[in-house]
Amino acid sequence: MRAATVSRFGGPDAVEITEHPVPMPGPGQVRIKVAAAALNPVDAAMRSGVFGGEERIGLGWDVAGTVDAVGPGVTWSADDRVIALATGHHTPLGTHADYVVLDADTLAPAPTTLDDTHAATLPLNTTTAAQALRLLALAPGQSLLVTGAGGGVGAHTVELAHQQGLEVTGLASADYEEFLISRGADHFRARGQALAPAGFDGVLDAAGLGSDALAAVRDGGAYAGLWPGQEPRSERGIRVGALSVQADGALLTELSRLADQGVLLARVAQTYPLHAAVEAHARLAEGGLRGRIVLIP
Repeated sequence: MRAATVSRFGGPDAVEITEHPVPMPGPGQVRIKVAAAALNPVDAAMRSGVFGGEERIGLGWDVAGTVDAVGPGVTWSADDRVIALATGHHTPLGTHADYVVLDADTLAPAPTTLDDTHAATLPLNTTTAAQALRLLALAPGQSLLVTGAGGGVGAHTVELAHQQGLEVTGLASADYEEFLISRGADHFRARGQALAPAGFDGVLDAAGLGSDALAAVRDGGAYAGLWPGQEPRSERGIRVGALSVQADGALLTELSRLADQGVLLARVAQTYPLHAAVEAHARLAEGGLRGRIVLIP
């Protein structure tokens, strides 16, 4: 089978399409025939060496497809439509492949209202948003600032925070105002616009603003970042944390249900065939995307 991998770190041209034996599921595992797999910023970070590694590394964290084979002790059946999140920075094979083997408890039923291309955009970004909100631990009625609210994680955080009863302010480029208000933001701030100091109970800093975002949190509030080790130092009694996302099939099942209910909007910017992964990475590097690039084997 084919897989997108890197054996050296660099730009988009570091990505290779390599041949591998079709993997076999072991006990408690499932093999998925990949129908679609989103391309995320974390894939670009892995490709460029942010997370290091000395062996060939497989790319891809998101997947939508059908169950193809199961190992002992698994209740999933062949041809079940599923989505899943495959975490890990140094795995030999990721989801940018024809097939992927994952632990059965990381899978969720695919949303029935979405095709595979759109469903493939959900696992990483929605799981990250949901786990970041858990980390912040805000109560209904409290105020949340989401920086980078126009991006994949940011927009889903706005949607989930609204659904949880938080008062949400989205911070993004000015052309995202109408979109974010439609997705549940109570207030909008354009990037570069001044924020009131200590004006929010919590902040999800999807844009990586660091100390500038922390300054917007009230004394004793909460800050959550998305890049462990890059979060600002705590001050004024603020709880500061950074999320290392974990695959969670039960949580993803609930998120899939919310997608079917229209709470979560799947956004696809562009699709590429798997063999054009280099071109897909180059397009991601250009920026300006409204939604995710999706690779189709």
